[in-house]
Formats: sequence, structure tokens, C-alpha cells
Amino acid sequence: MKNFKYIIIFLIGLPFFAVGQTVLTLEEAIAITLENNFDLRIAKNEVKINEENVSLGNAGMLPRVNGIVTNNNTILNTKQTQANGNEIEIDGAKNLNLIYGVGLEWTIFDGFSMFARHNQLKEIQKLGETELKLNVLTKVSEVYDTYYILVNQQHLIRSLDSIIAVSEFRLKTAQTRFTIGKASKLEVLNAEVDYNADVSAKIRLKEQYAISKIALNQLFVRPSETDFKVTDVILIDETLKLTDLLALAQEQNPELQIQYINKKIQEYELKQVKAARYPSLSLSTGYNFIRSESPFGFITQTSGQNFNYGFTASINIFDGFNQNRNERTSKIQLENTQLQIDRQKLAVNAQISGFYQSYLSNLALLEMEQKNEKIARQNLEITLDKFKIGTISPVEFRTAQVNYANAIIRLTNAELLAKQTEISLKEIAGNLSF
Repeated sequence: MKNFKYIIIFLIGLPFFAVGQTVLTLEEAIAITLENNFDLRIAKNEVKINEENVSLGNAGMLPRVNGIVTNNNTILNTKQTQANGNEIEIDGAKNLNLIYGVGLEWTIFDGFSMFARHNQLKEIQKLGETELKLNVLTKVSEVYDTYYILVNQQHLIRSLDSIIAVSEFRLKTAQTRFTIGKASKLEVLNAEVDYNADVSAKIRLKEQYAISKIALNQLFVRPSETDFKVTDVILIDETLKLTDLLALAQEQNPELQIQYINKKIQEYELKQVKAARYPSLSLSTGYNFIRSESPFGFITQTSGQNFNYGFTASINIFDGFNQNRNERTSKIQLENTQLQIDRQKLAVNAQISGFYQSYLSNLALLEMEQKNEKIARQNLEITLDKFKIGTISPVEFRTAQVNYANAIIRLTNAELLAKQTEISLKEIAGNLSF
């Protein structure tokens, strides 16, 4: 027991990796999520759909060619009386009228609506890509957060191991003192209660640790029982500047970019509405084969071909003022998209400013808690030495032990909070690394 006080330092610095368990890095966790996550796979497919929709045909810029076949058949029982008095009676007479061919229709001008529609489809594709980026940032942020919660819990479990080791030493010391008659049974019971409380705290923490691993496995889309360990280091970026974050957010924040794209989409929508004021011109042509048969009459069979062509021009002269109403409505919707942009800018700036204040506070708290942990550890080591020679009471020793445990908890929580605010700032700025 001569060097028992160094057990604390040893356990604090001991890596929390069980033999045989896979160590999962943050980069690997992100890569697995980007490849397997259901939400991201669905979002990627939506982007592919938008890409397919960007076509000249979908914008109405290409002609439409249709093949047609019309076959009309009639079975008729008929009786005819001719001018000379002769009567002709035919039962089951079959009439055939067959038309088949190909036709083309092409709108060559619609007030530039087709061009606006094509540009709008391109913006919709950009919208899908930006929404995918937003989904990716959200999922990556979840991975970051859950991953570092696991790191935090590993730190706490390892710290509790050191606390339990000290409590076990205190319990064995009390039992030895009781055996030789230097301590009461009450001292042993108090030591045992405190030891059990520390073990109970570890059991609860290991439960939370297991639940966090299940949550991360869910993001990975793999069985929840898949076991792994995370790395044991939380590195905090202490170089973030408010002005830089605000500037990045204006250019990279996905939610803000979505509002910009929505405005472009609405601008093209307004152009399509205004296009109704212009004339529309369409061309049409076709080539058909005709065949008809009749068992009675002067002509019993006819066949032929025809080629037709022409154009249609139209212009809206009056539609009950609906054109004016549609334009006013579209302009109001465009104004709303600008208001949404202004609102989103304000929200993003407020979010970054708020998180940045928390970030600064958490960095200051982290620095203070690092000092407190060193003081509490030194105090526990001194108290442990005094307890071994019997110059302090078990209550004083437990107080020092609890103070040290609380200092460890505050330190690990300060590390986690500082990292979480860093992650949130980078996520809002659209600058989270993955």
C-alpha cells in the first residue's frame, strides 16, 4: 500500500480499451454514416430524381410526336330498295374504316415560358443538392455529438474506477481496523455504503454508455449489439472567431442557401406567369394512311394517304383580369421569399452569436476545471496519506474523495460542452469537417 496514492493517477491515464474490441475513429464513424444512413440515401435519390427532371423535354422545348391507329368496324344487317324497284338485302355486312399514321406538334414560342421553366428545373436541382448538404451536416453533427458523448462517458467510467479503487482501499482498511479493535462496526458500514454507492454510479454510467453506443449504431444502420470503443481524446478548436463564423454562415449555411434558391425559383415562376401576356405559336404536321371497305354501294373500297400541316397562333386578349391577379400574387410570393431570407439571416446570426458566447464561457470553465481537478487530486492524495496514518477521520477522507469525483465530473462535462458548442458553431456556419 506504500504507493497506493499513485493508483489514482494510473487509472486516470489508463486507456479505456478492452482487449479485442474495435477502436472506432471519428473519421470512420462519419464515413460509415455517409454510406449507410437511410435518411442520407433517400436524400441522394431525391437529388437523382431532380437531375433527371432537368431536361429540354420536361421544360416543353421539344416537339411531341405521336403515332395513331384508328380502326372502326361495323357489322350491319341492311335492306335497300333501289329506284328501279329492285330490293337488296344483306345480312352481316361488315364496314371497315382504318386510319393510321404519325403526327407532330411543336410549341415554338410561348412567351419564353419554356426557358424560364428550364432554368427553374435547374434551380430545383440545386435546391435538392443543398437539402442533401443540410441532411449530411445534420447527420454528421449527430455523429460528432454522440461520438464525443461516448468519449465523455469513457472518461467518467475510468475516473469512477479510480474512485472505486480508493473506496475499496478505505473499506479494507476499515475492516482491518475493526478486526484489530481500532475501529467500530459503524466505520466499516459507512465505508461499505460509500463503496456500494460508487459501484452503483458506475453501473448507471455503463448503462448510459451502452445506450449511446446503440444510438451511434442506429446512425450507422448496423445491428445495435455491434460492439466497439471510441478514441479517448477530445480535441477542442480554441481558434474560432465570431466575425469569421458570421461571414462563413452567409456563404455556406445550408438553410440560408435554401432560401436563396427558393427566391430564384420564385423569380422564374413569375417569368412563367408573365409569359401568358405574349402570343403563343405552335406547329403541327402529320402523315396518315386511310383505308375503308363497304360491301354495298357504288364504292366498296377506298385507300389513300394524306399529309397535313399547319400552325396555331393565340394570344390572351381578356381573361377576366386573371392575368393581372396571377402576376400580383406571384410578386407577393416573391416578396415573401425575400422576407424569409432576411428572417433566416437574422436567425443564423443570432444562433451563432448565442453559441459563440457559450463557446467562450465553456472554454473559460474548462480552463478553471482543469485547475480544480489538479487541486482536488492533490488534496485527495494528501488526505489519503493522512488517512493511512490515522490523522483524519473517515468522514473527512470521504469528503476529499467526493470533491475529487465532482471535480472529475465537472472537468469531463466542461470538455464535452466546449466541444459541443464548437460543433454547433461549425454546423451553422456550414463548415463542419467530414
